[in-house]
Amino acid sequence: MASSASLYRTALRSDVYLFRVMDVAIALALLIALSPLMLGLALAISAGDGRSPFYGHRRYGKGGRTFLCYKFRSMAADADARLARLLASDPVARAEWHRDHKLRRDPRVTAIGRVIRKTSLDELPQLFNILRGEMSLVGPRPIVAAEVRRYGRRFTHYCSVRPGITGIWQISGRNDTGYRRRVAMDSLMARRMTPALYVSVLAGTARSVLTGHGAY
Repeated sequence: MASSASLYRTALRSDVYLFRVMDVAIALALLIALSPLMLGLALAISAGDGRSPFYGHRRYGKGGRTFLCYKFRSMAADADARLARLLASDPVARAEWHRDHKLRRDPRVTAIGRVIRKTSLDELPQLFNILRGEMSLVGPRPIVAAEVRRYGRRFTHYCSVRPGITGIWQISGRNDTGYRRRVAMDSLMARRMTPALYVSVLAGTARSVLTGHGAY
């Protein structure tokens, strides 16, 4: 008779396979359905300054491996210089950046960038990351090297799954959620993911995107 541990491992492998099948099926369906919108956004972003409409930033994925996480470009060409100037001159912004690794009033973001961030349309190119096996629809948000130390021991939990386009904290306040709470939610989700939670997060994400609550 199979042990409870063996049955648990079998169920876990089945769930992982199911998540992957759902990821690929939904990502393909969305890419087909949203291809006209994505093409229009790419042309509009590129028309602003002639630069590529896509942006790839190196993030940590499953197993601690890094990958290029794709987005529609929402920042100006001199984004790094703008951020450095702001953080050097504004102690309030510097404290906000240190606390959340985000800025409510980010000087790097372009006019069209503000629109696509508010509507989360900047995340659409990550559907290609899903097809490449680097991301999932639901999981911890992919983080950069500077954020690893803030995860502490929970970084092990983060590395145990594929990072996701959306997750629990994105439907619980999005950018209004404090960083420590985000880490705790991502860690919990990585350890307790089930098909029911996966579907629940996707449904909550649709509501969150439609209302725009907490996005900036």
